[in-house]
Amino acid sequence: MNQKILDEIIHQDYAAITNNIEKFLVAQVENNNAKGVILGLSGGIDSAVLAYICKRVLKEKTLALIMPDTQITPSTETEDAMKMIALTGLEYKLVDIKPIVNEYLHYLEPNEWAKGNLRARIRANILYYYANAKNYLVLGSSDKSEYMIGYFTKYGDGASDIVPIISFYKLQVREIAKFLGVPQNVIEKKSSPHLWKDHGAEKELGMSYEDIDSVLYCIFDKKFSVEKTTETLQIEKQIVDKVHKLYLNSTHKRETQQKPFDDRQ
Repeated sequence: MNQKILDEIIHQDYAAITNNIEKFLVAQVENNNAKGVILGLSGGIDSAVLAYICKRVLKEKTLALIMPDTQITPSTETEDAMKMIALTGLEYKLVDIKPIVNEYLHYLEPNEWAKGNLRARIRANILYYYANAKNYLVLGSSDKSEYMIGYFTKYGDGASDIVPIISFYKLQVREIAKFLGVPQNVIEKKSSPHLWKDHGAEKELGMSYEDIDSVLYCIFDKKFSVEKTTETLQIEKQIVDKVHKLYLNSTHKRETQQKPFDDRQ
């Protein structure tokens, strides 16, 4: 891996970045005449960063929902989420989605992959239920790495009103977390959407976020070709090809619904 590229990605002014995100959030609440914001707090780094930012500027106007499926979500994740509630002082609700998932499965044919994404969509439904009830905006926790390769559930964790950290790679989100004082074990833990038992993001993707971020940065920020990216990073071309293919194949997730004809005046 090319350390110079990693340094370019990581070395940013995180005080300024955090300040800009905070101003953005406050402006969005005001401009949309909303009363506050709501987020899903999983125990992972992305939602932790959102919680810590909200603590700083919207503490009395934030609701965090902790929504494990106790059949598959490790108890340590819920414990970490509750620890961050204690550290931030945010209002929260704890909702076990296991009985909701099981109720769906009384009527649906079995499919483990689809059931995993169903969990994400159930969480989105609950977020929007409370957002409607309280006139809150839903915060999306996708970072740039996962957004660009489509590593999110469409209309699940990809459903939101505003996406405060979507411009920042996973490696940069880790640095924002350090700046904000997020617990070290949350910063260091392996990312997982916990859509099924023992679900790990890097394990499923077959590569590290250092690889993913470096490839995306070279192709989209530095405008390198796949070939030049491979040469610059000194990694296997199949990794570069895989990241690029994930980006291309997930285009539909990043765009609004497609229509067969152009808009007519």
